[in-house]
Amino acid sequence: MRNTLRTIGLFGFMILLFSALGWILGSVFWDNWVLGMSVFFVIAVAMNFISYFYSKKIVLMSYRVKLVSESEAPRLYKTVYNLAMMNNLPMPEVGIIESATPNAFATGRNPRNAAVVATTGLLGMLSDDELQGVLAHELAHVQNRDILVMTIAATLAGAISFAARFVFYGSMFGGGRSDNPAQLAILMLAAITAPLAALMVQMGISRNREFKADATGARMINNPQALARALEKLEMGNARRPMEHGNPSSAHMFIINPFRGSTLASLFSTHPPIRERIRRLEEMERDMVYRRI
Repeated sequence: MRNTLRTIGLFGFMILLFSALGWILGSVFWDNWVLGMSVFFVIAVAMNFISYFYSKKIVLMSYRVKLVSESEAPRLYKTVYNLAMMNNLPMPEVGIIESATPNAFATGRNPRNAAVVATTGLLGMLSDDELQGVLAHELAHVQNRDILVMTIAATLAGAISFAARFVFYGSMFGGGRSDNPAQLAILMLAAITAPLAALMVQMGISRNREFKADATGARMINNPQALARALEKLEMGNARRPMEHGNPSSAHMFIINPFRGSTLASLFSTHPPIRERIRRLEEMERDMVYRRI
């Protein structure tokens, strides 16, 4: 129910934000705010429809994911299969990204429509138990039904960024039909703040979900330390080899942020600090050992 409400909230946010941008554009460029709002309202509704039914395909295409069978990627496929069977989950599609960046994500509309994706860099870097920890984290997102919210957030963030660029370049080079500096200033402000609003939504959605998926995944395999080791390796691997293709608006879908920016940008990361995630997993490990004793 909470994820359903979050999904409805994302759709509502999209409609309100696009309607506001349409009102500003209509007022400045067309001298008709009703027309502007109407056009962008229709665009927002269409984007919501596409996000719900086709966001998984969009994400897989944007990262050039190749869906694989057991014969094509036996180690990855068998690990996902075993984890899904152990936790009474439908078998998701399994995909691989040809990238040296070690990372993974899950996407889809629901557990029966899910896909779990790993990069070739991840498969080459991790031991079997560490790989199991990472894939358990991704299946935890499926089990916790995070994937719809996270996938829609990625698609909507990309759409909002595109709309903001449209507004920005329109205000810079289009000129509009208004000579009012105040209106043009509002237009520029909207173009700048819209992506920030999308980022704040991603941050609010992603950070707590990562902690929860870490804990759920660690319990799935009864080995928090394996996931902690994997996170440490992935943090170093992604710092050395950040992803060269893809859209930063979908960074929150990955287990580790695959894109690297400035120190200031890290303050607005969609992921919680790795050291804190590792600390919590190590604390889980100690608790498990204590209970066994």
